Amino acid sequence: MEAPTERLSESLVIRSLKRFRDRLLYNTCQLESDSNQSPKIPVEDASLLDRIPVDVQFLILTLLPPEDICRLGATSRYWRALVRDPLLWKYFLLRDMPHWSSIDHVTMPKLEALASDICSNDLQLEERVEGEEQDNVSKYDYMAEYMKGHPACRQKWQFSRPPYEVVTSFLTSLLPSSEPRYAMFGPGIEQLDVSMVTRLMHAPDVLPVAAIPSGRQINGIGSGISYTYNHQHKLNILTLYSTNRAERDRARVGQYSVNDKLFTSEDTDPPSCPMFIPNPQVQEVCQAVSGFIYVANAEPGQGDGTVEAAKIQAMLSPAWGSTARPLLVLSCVSRERLKEELETDAALRTTPTGARCRTPSVEMAQRLRLPQLPNPWMVQDTVAESLSGLLDGISWLLRYSGLRI
Repeated sequence: MEAPTERLSESLVIRSLKRFRDRLLYNTCQLESDSNQSPKIPVEDASLLDRIPVDVQFLILTLLPPEDICRLGATSRYWRALVRDPLLWKYFLLRDMPHWSSIDHVTMPKLEALASDICSNDLQLEERVEGEEQDNVSKYDYMAEYMKGHPACRQKWQFSRPPYEVVTSFLTSLLPSSEPRYAMFGPGIEQLDVSMVTRLMHAPDVLPVAAIPSGRQINGIGSGISYTYNHQHKLNILTLYSTNRAERDRARVGQYSVNDKLFTSEDTDPPSCPMFIPNPQVQEVCQAVSGFIYVANAEPGQGDGTVEAAKIQAMLSPAWGSTARPLLVLSCVSRERLKEELETDAALRTTPTGARCRTPSVEMAQRLRLPQLPNPWMVQDTVAESLSGLLDGISWLLRYSGLRI
């Protein structure tokens, strides 16, 4: 997804809104003329907000949060129709997606529809008349996709279970049970200047270390580290490194890839479609865990999506366990860049991802081919230095593991 916002200009949206406004006023006057009735609401008596130029109306819409746009649509027939313009919401999607801090398998927009030309849709909003059937309306509802994916509107789309499962989960929570266990792997725990694993072990205000269990050992891997979430739930994390520390440090300094000892590569045709098999000890981990944490390197220009996606698919293969097990992707950078740094760095100002200077969560999901997975998944922006975003991801992971959060 290469800077998709550049493919949809503001002038194009304004022209679409103006065509709709002109058509709506013409249809209203024509309808009143045919019925020999005087206009019920003459244009000169319309509200000030209705009479202002379309480009100013568009500017107002761009400054409003989505919930206020919906409230504006409830004020009149004109605004109710205007705020459902598909081109307007496509513009909002392309503008705002790079700034969403998380995305998951439920709220992920259909990027192939966004890449298509809006003019190829079956019917534009300005061609509709209020009250007619919606059978021919655009097959892709940009407004619904925006509301589904925007973090401020996502609450009603969050994971919910049927009532009987809620009761079962509550009764199960009353019984003693072992803590959920997760396998954590990925280039983000090895390539960044700030070690997220080290920060995590020394952040009692975020996830206090509960214990380093002596039992539940896995040969060659260990027993992981147990943490306490929200002073209530314990979780165990097994960290899987691709090689020993000395090789990882040399590779990070020299900016080169290491030979990943977690996987065995298979010969494929074509070679551009790699396939991997986890090594025996890693297979044992995959069979023992309740879910997976993949730490991706979200620094600009980093990561090989093809190889990363193949390794994720190898770890989550149905051969090792249920496809209901969740995958949390921590899209991680070393530290947040200060606003002053960004203003003085011309190279960063010209990056497609804008001032945040990281791979956007939606783009990360596409790069790792997460929509192709049968497992539930989530991408969460995270900062290794401050661990911001981590608790949001852990909360999602525990909920999808069956815990009541």
